[in-house]
Amino acid sequence: MSDVDAGELPELTFTLPTIPASAGALIRGHEGRLLILKPTYKGGWTIPGGVVEVGESPWEACRREAREECGLDVTAGRLVCVDFLHPRPDRPGGMRFLFDCGVFDDAVLDAVVLQPIEIAESRILPIDSALPLLSGPVRRRVRAAWKSKRVRYLEDGRPVEGISK
Repeated sequence: MSDVDAGELPELTFTLPTIPASAGALIRGHEGRLLILKPTYKGGWTIPGGVVEVGESPWEACRREAREECGLDVTAGRLVCVDFLHPRPDRPGGMRFLFDCGVFDDAVLDAVVLQPIEIAESRILPIDSALPLLSGPVRRRVRAAWKSKRVRYLEDGRPVEGISK
């Protein structure tokens, strides 16, 4: 007979994993151009986006970050990429969501209002000129999603064997 009395269950103890998440926005201009931003807090260029805050969905984070970083009101979008980053000693890893937020008129993109504490500069460049300026993981996500009609799944910014393109 078991050491557990009938009707009693042993107490289970476990910790739910914490997986950081962030969301980014592909904000396109006409003729295949992409809005990129130069952050003040790190080197290189990136796209609008940032950390998903507690209680916030990735789409809500994408919209908030676009509004905060460059003053754009994103009202429509399509999930184009999910990238799982494995943890490493220097970073916690996590999930990265990328949304295609559509094509904006030149007048709107010319009137971008940057958040000077976080963003030093913006550019709207042809995709082939923008990609080399982006950091490796962001560049791989943007490249994978740029012309795709389907949601792309990546791990550490790279396609995964067995997952269709």
